[in-house]
Amino acid sequence: MDPRIFAGKGAEEPASFLVVMREQADLSGAESFAEKTERGRFVFEALTAQAEASQASLRAYLDARGIPYRSYYLVNMLEVEGTRSLAGELAARREISSVAANQAAPLSRIPEVPGMLAPLRAGRPESLSAVEPNIAKVGAPDVWARGFTGQGIVVGMADTGVAWDHPALKSHYRGFDGTNVSHDYNWHDAVHDAAAANPCGSDAPAPCDDDNHGTSTASIVVGDDGLGNQIGMAPGARFIGCRNMDQGNGTPARYTECFQFMIAPTDHNGANPRPDLAADVINNSWGCPTTEGCTDPNVLKAVVENVRAAGIAVVASAGNDGPACSTIAEPPAFYDASFSVGATSNSDTIASFSSRGPVTADGSNRLKPDISAPGVGVRVARPPDTYSSSFTGTSASSPHVTGAIALLWSAAPQLVGQVAATIELLKRTAEPLISTQDCGGLPGAAVPNPVFGSGRVNVAAAVNVAAPPARPKTVLSPRRTGTRRVNPRT
Repeated sequence: MDPRIFAGKGAEEPASFLVVMREQADLSGAESFAEKTERGRFVFEALTAQAEASQASLRAYLDARGIPYRSYYLVNMLEVEGTRSLAGELAARREISSVAANQAAPLSRIPEVPGMLAPLRAGRPESLSAVEPNIAKVGAPDVWARGFTGQGIVVGMADTGVAWDHPALKSHYRGFDGTNVSHDYNWHDAVHDAAAANPCGSDAPAPCDDDNHGTSTASIVVGDDGLGNQIGMAPGARFIGCRNMDQGNGTPARYTECFQFMIAPTDHNGANPRPDLAADVINNSWGCPTTEGCTDPNVLKAVVENVRAAGIAVVASAGNDGPACSTIAEPPAFYDASFSVGATSNSDTIASFSSRGPVTADGSNRLKPDISAPGVGVRVARPPDTYSSSFTGTSASSPHVTGAIALLWSAAPQLVGQVAATIELLKRTAEPLISTQDCGGLPGAAVPNPVFGSGRVNVAAAVNVAAPPARPKTVLSPRRTGTRRVNPRT
């Protein structure tokens, strides 16, 4: 049992903790399903069957004693509210592998100071209507010009919530058909015990953003008001949302609950899950520090791995703890199953705050980040209907890559659900960037490196590889001396 669960609490003062079951579902058969929907259904059914079978005895025990808990299947565990003696008692049971902390962890962010980015954004008013330079930088308009805007792709936004009816987001929310709105299967609130002053309260029945952060990140993925404010990567994609933080404070249980919603969305009662309505790619512009909410660095590891097994890409911000080496130290960014994103300026220099690799928090020495994207002075939507040009941090970088995956998959549907192949393609086609900073014996002058990863994402290059543009047709024009090839003008 993790002794930090009850740090600062009295002998019988209750705390929230996670009870992880010893038996976990075997998802090794998921790879045999080529089609994402079928793969997702297989994963969902395997996970739920394992949880129902192995949790039955423990749940009956807790019910009999009136102990509050919440059951999860994405990773076979329960969130329990109880005393130190109860936690010790549960830890001794044979069917339980661990009892872990579930403390709140504040969101890491770069302060937004109006005017601090003036040299980079000179003359750019908040009301500007145009394709943003960060969006153009990564090649999105070139992909749009070929008719691929993310259509058919569902993006999951797990964050502080979202103001779905912002003009730049409303038409992109899956729960809105242009006339009617339904939040069933499109929105979930994993905050059940919000602080008294939280404007969204607990269990918000409709999308609500208690911090503005989630609205900003969503707008980088899909934002476009149809009137010229093109601030998003994939305006043709549809998004669903889940609030996993109480005004920026998340817990492993909240994060898990949102991931679980994304692989099998539920109705407004949290019932009748439908894996056929799952997200295709999930953006995660947050981290869970090991010193606070994620005292066990691997507490979310199986969660992320199981989501990816369902054919869903998990994109994560690398963190804002640079410029020192090995500062990618928070879940989910340092997991092998996550696609981790560092931050660049619009001149392709690394942002000083962008966390670096390699990963030492779990002893793996894994090379991270995987890739980089713009994260300095990004123009975003703000509730209820305004914009800000000072959104900065790897929280801004991650949505660029999430949107890039939506664009790529709309252009090359054969890649949908093929997460490993998609990641490799985006890394291979990234703009290679190098650094003078060496970290952990890994040279910054190599590609990939622990500063930029494989470089700055270039979605146009990736799409051109996965879905090569059609070559102009040629015709043969007869002449007395033979034939020659001519290119038609139409």
